Amino acid sequence: MVSIPNHHFFQWVNQLNGAGHEVYWFDISDSSTKSERTKWLIQIQDWKLRWDFPGRKMLKSKFPKIYTLVQKVNDRKSGDYFIQLLDQIKPDVVHSFAMQLSCVPILEVMKKYPQIKWMYSSWGSDIFLHEQLGITKLQFKDVLQRINYLITDCERDHQIVEQNGFINQFLGVFMGNGGLEINKDFILKSDQRNVFLIKGYEDGIGKALQIIEAIELLPLELFYNLEIIIYSADFRIKEKIESSEYFKDLNVKIYLRGQFISNDLLLQTMGRSILHIANSISDGLPTSGVEAMGMGAFPIQSNPGNVSEEVITHAKNGYLITDPFDIEEIALHIQNALKNKELKEIAKEYNVNFVDQNFNRNHLKKQIIALYENIYKESN
Repeated sequence: MVSIPNHHFFQWVNQLNGAGHEVYWFDISDSSTKSERTKWLIQIQDWKLRWDFPGRKMLKSKFPKIYTLVQKVNDRKSGDYFIQLLDQIKPDVVHSFAMQLSCVPILEVMKKYPQIKWMYSSWGSDIFLHEQLGITKLQFKDVLQRINYLITDCERDHQIVEQNGFINQFLGVFMGNGGLEINKDFILKSDQRNVFLIKGYEDGIGKALQIIEAIELLPLELFYNLEIIIYSADFRIKEKIESSEYFKDLNVKIYLRGQFISNDLLLQTMGRSILHIANSISDGLPTSGVEAMGMGAFPIQSNPGNVSEEVITHAKNGYLITDPFDIEEIALHIQNALKNKELKEIAKEYNVNFVDQNFNRNHLKKQIIALYENIYKESN
């Protein structure tokens, strides 16, 4: 496994715990802390420094320019180190998660080992928005030519890679985290719900600021009996809320991005949410949106590259935002969703069943284990 330490990765790889495979994880970001969530696999980290010399941290803090020059010699390149791992471990398959982070850095190495099977899972925007993320056209086509097996988190990205020359084996569409654990005890009845839940990404791709501005167009009384919770919020969202006269008399709680929220707490919050809204100019399958649907919250979701319509039919089980910059459109969706009790109730019943049937972690586990077993059989 080649990945950064990421919640989606931990969730995915833990599906293999106890499946009988010897699993190594090359932490390509070189974090120094072992993950408590994946103790069962063999973690390769702390690999970048050739020599952790005495006084290194002092040199880094007091003489950063000198430190940068020293580290040009002292830092190992991920590709050079990865060659050593391949020669040492001799893996049956290498599985990379996200193209920019875990495919491009080892691409030239994998070209030198054509006998080793290479598997790639796309995440988020790394296919749909690859050029804007810094992946050149040549790198993109080279990765698609070299990888043997592909998993995407949406059908849209499967179509894009085929249009760009991918001819090897497509293993299917799987949620990037290996499926959702839905606790049905947290799913409250409609009349017990009082939360308006907002994903607060405002980072160039996430467009939560437009959600906040859309709310400000609506009558205040729509929100008097609601708790507005904004999670994974970037600091610009916090500043906007705190400087807005509109929100001063409303019940607003903000969880900044990076602030730890347990998965159980997030599920409980979704389970008592009337609406969940997320807005961006690019995404893969919107995992948090699907999770909220599974907990019965009515989804309002942007639709970059038509990805969200793979799980949401507009005005049937949610609302699709056609223009992520159009605050009037977003405001209209919020107002209509809050006022239409019958639609929310029908959507709630449909979405809870739909997510359970298609994204249930326990259902997907056997399929995911089978992927690796089949690759192993093909390789031996």
